[in-house]
Amino acid sequence: MVGANNVTKSKRFYDAIMKTLGYEEGVIDDSGRCFYFSPESIFCITKPIDGEVATYGNGMTIGFKANSPEQVNAWHNAGTDNGGTTCENPPGIRDNGKSKYLAYLRDPDGNKLCAVYFM
Repeated sequence: MVGANNVTKSKRFYDAIMKTLGYEEGVIDDSGRCFYFSPESIFCITKPIDGEVATYGNGMTIGFKANSPEQVNAWHNAGTDNGGTTCENPPGIRDNGKSKYLAYLRDPDGNKLCAVYFM
């Protein structure tokens, strides 16, 4: 779950990136939270329940599993086309003993996200 100051704006961004990973469009519940469901996981965006402004966590990254480098690139492109910003290095291979193909984004509220394909 990540905080969002404008769930509708964030939903547009997350609908685009989650679609590239095979998720259906987000579902907004009666509390105004937006959920994405898969057989293996649930992801949610919401306004903070304490009524304060949503802020990103320093040192926090939420990772999403991808099935190929091409899917990582599609995820990254969908994000930058829908209000996200690139962070870290451009999408590509990282090797620290276990090769992986990664891309990083910040969502419209600054939350840091990563899509990863383990090679």
